[in-house]
Formats: sequence, C-alpha cells, structure tokens
Amino acid sequence: MSSASAKPCELIAPAGSWESARAAVENGADAVYFGLQNGINARARAVNFPIEELPGLMFYLHTRGVKGYLTLNTLVFAEELAAVEQIARKAIRSGVDAFVVQDLGLLKLLHALCPQFPLHASTQMTLSSAECIRAVECFGVKRVVLPRELSRAEIAAVHRATSIELEVFVHGALCIAYSGQCTASLALGGRSGNRGQCAQACRMSYQWLESGDPAGEDANRYWLSPRDLALWDRLPELLAAGVSAVKIEGRLKEPEYVALATRCYRHALDAALEGKPFVLEPERVEELEVAFSRGFSRGWFDGPRPHALVPGQ
Repeated sequence: MSSASAKPCELIAPAGSWESARAAVENGADAVYFGLQNGINARARAVNFPIEELPGLMFYLHTRGVKGYLTLNTLVFAEELAAVEQIARKAIRSGVDAFVVQDLGLLKLLHALCPQFPLHASTQMTLSSAECIRAVECFGVKRVVLPRELSRAEIAAVHRATSIELEVFVHGALCIAYSGQCTASLALGGRSGNRGQCAQACRMSYQWLESGDPAGEDANRYWLSPRDLALWDRLPELLAAGVSAVKIEGRLKEPEYVALATRCYRHALDAALEGKPFVLEPERVEELEVAFSRGFSRGWFDGPRPHALVPGQ
C-alpha cells in the first residue's frame, strides 16, 4: 500500500503508458489509473503495462507519494476468472492501491480473495443512486466512480445518502451510451466496448434520410458524437457536493495531453481546496483544445442539455 497521506480530494490522471504515468506524476497527480496487457481492461488499445512491470511502476509511484489504481474494468467470462485471480494476487503483492472493477462476479471474487483490499466500482458498473451503492458495499467497495450522466444536484443527493467515497470524471471524452454501456460498437463494428474494444461508432458520420433520400446538403454529419467534458471551473461545486476524487479521462491519449490536463486541473483543484477563485487563462484553454478536443461541454453537470452535448456538426 502507498504511504501517501489521505487528501481531501484526489486528482487522478490516466496512465496508458510509462510516458503518460511520468507526465501525470510530474504535473501534480495524486493518483494514476492504468491497465494491464491482459484483455481485462476497458482501454485494451492503449499501450498498457506488462504485469512483470507492476512492481517497478508501483515503486516509482509510491516513492513520489502517488497512488496507483489498476483497472480490471470489463465484463469477465466465467472461464477467465481463475486467470484474473492470479493477476489480482500478483497485483496486490506488487503494491497496487486499489482495483477498479465493472463485473459484479469479479467484484465478489476479489473481495473473497482479500477482504481488506480496497475495491473501486467502475463508472461502467452504473451505480447511479445510494440504493445501488448499498447493494455492493458488502463486497468491499470503498469508492464509487459515479456515472458521467449525473448532474451536480444528483451527485450531492447521492453523497447525502451514503458515506462511501465518490469519484467523478471532470475532463475528457464522453460516451453517447449511458456510462459506456454501448451495444452499437459490437453491432456495427464487431468489437465490444464492454470488453475494452470500443469501435467508436458514435464518432462516425451518419446520413440523415427523409423518405429514403438524403435530407439536404447537411445530411452527412456527426449526429451522435458528444463534445468533451471540461469542468475545471466547477470544482468548488463538486467539493461542496461531497466528491472525494476527480478524474481525467484519456488512457488512449498522448503523454503531452496527460501532462497539460493534469497541470491545469492541479492548479484548479488547489485553488478550490483553498477557497480561492480560479480562471484558466485563454492560452491554456487553447492548449487543451489543441492537445485534444471535440469542443468542450459541461456534459450532464447542469442537467440534460442534449443540443449543447451533441451539436451534430
């Protein structure tokens, strides 16, 4: 386990590779999340880490006061459980601080394997209410990554009704399906998003037809592609809502993106924790847009605003 002291709110950055892990650490992340090259990982197309490198990765993180959360966040088939158990045993011995889990069966297995080990419920477990959370607390869940589809008011309501730690995404890609529960990827692309192989069906252009014919010159557009989430100026509201951790999406993105996003949110979170105003300079916003952006939005933070989320451009 890490000796890093508990913080009032963690900043968690993506680490899809060693370079991204270093970028996150050097720019102020309190924790990183990462996957292994084993298929049980919602970002299987990232570089990821061989399990043999886990001890070295965790030593690197812990000597710098940073925690490391291992994502085992896909659905798992019954015949894979024995292999995943061995992976979990090695990861615990390597010093991993927590597992991020989607599959309920795997959650039960990991809790039986090591009842005291921290387990985090993935956003893809879709725990959107206190009632849902209470159903999994008996399996050792210490933290819930809330669905991106919850508003600020709904996040606060969950916090008031449960004592469990709450984590939310504050920056990065959004999914057109509820908490990543997408079947379009498998149906159209032959690759399941719930097995870490999203085919990005929502990012394609589609043709709008009327009576079988294209509906005008603008018929071919990105009708399903959401803008990216950006909440650097809303962190005080998240702290007031009771959030314990804020998270940046991006294990498939370049280290430069990880470094820039982590640095911006480090400054924003520090200001929020100190009760100070924070304004991200226009040049920093432009840098974030250049690093990666489909246009920024508030997601569902202020409630459903479909035309702001998916402009169909």
